[in-house]
Amino acid sequence: MGFRHGRHARRIRRGGRDNGDVTRALITGIGGQDGSYLAELLLEHGYAVAGVVKPGASEFPNLEPIRDRVELLEADLLDQGSLVRALEAATPTEVYNLAAPSFVPASWERPVTTAEFAAVGATSLLEAIRAVDPTIRFYQASSSEIFGEPRESPQTEETPLEPVTPYGVAKAYAHFIVNSYRRQYGLFACSGILYNHESPRRPLEFLPRKVAHGAAAISLGLQDELVLGDLDARRDWGYAGDYVRAMWLMLQQDAPGDYIVASGQSHSVRDLVQSAFAHVGLDWQEHVRLDPALQRGTAELHRLVGDASKAREQLGWRQEIGFEQLVHLLVDADVGRLRAPATSMQRR
Repeated sequence: MGFRHGRHARRIRRGGRDNGDVTRALITGIGGQDGSYLAELLLEHGYAVAGVVKPGASEFPNLEPIRDRVELLEADLLDQGSLVRALEAATPTEVYNLAAPSFVPASWERPVTTAEFAAVGATSLLEAIRAVDPTIRFYQASSSEIFGEPRESPQTEETPLEPVTPYGVAKAYAHFIVNSYRRQYGLFACSGILYNHESPRRPLEFLPRKVAHGAAAISLGLQDELVLGDLDARRDWGYAGDYVRAMWLMLQQDAPGDYIVASGQSHSVRDLVQSAFAHVGLDWQEHVRLDPALQRGTAELHRLVGDASKAREQLGWRQEIGFEQLVHLLVDADVGRLRAPATSMQRR
């Protein structure tokens, strides 16, 4: 998410009132998948929640269930002054930085923009926190992409960083700068090294959502085939709702630290496709066509599997939704979406 033109922290929507005893949080990227799930979680815990959004933006579909309960502030992630004003307006005790481009392949097309918002933006926000209130607890959304082609598998918090994509390099910078500010200034700053995590709130360009939508559409007779690239590519997939809980837990500890959040299991795209189509009673081999042009080639990363032992032991974090449940959740959500227009037409 880019906030290039914001000159001020302008309130554009105010949620319910709070009293002075309520814990307050500010989330950058609140309109995205992770930001919206995190906002819901914090509200359940009694927080007053504010979010930073792109100037001029007015549509936040992921926030529809909680629109009247959160305060949205316009600010520019690359404008430290506007971030200072956002912090002064929200007066948070916790800040969660989730704002950055999230579709990794696109980082090759926009490497400069990726570096600006994923790397420089995180630094700008840390500087704003130092200026406004150094006691604010800070969470940085790191990524498994920082490991690139890892020397070991599964990866732990001690695995050397060797990113290979522009996204991974930018995230590695942010990961390092969080550690630098923690050491130099004593900030309570944490990085969550999150592996792939999905939900029905993902855009269609993300593979699990693309597969789920394809299976749903074909099962309803709305689509003939699903075109994919490499069925042998593998990922460590989890559910976004589980993973944002780990973010919150990191900021509740006595001391800051970095944590891997992952399922610890590797699944292939073939596993994903087979599970999705079987869930709607179809044989995927009758409906999936492979197009070599969709393969990532040398940009494809391998052996990315996370060891979340530290998160389980120190945070008490547990994954509640496994791979099969996740796939079924995605497919069911898209079946519901695709049926809804037809139902609406029948009622007219």
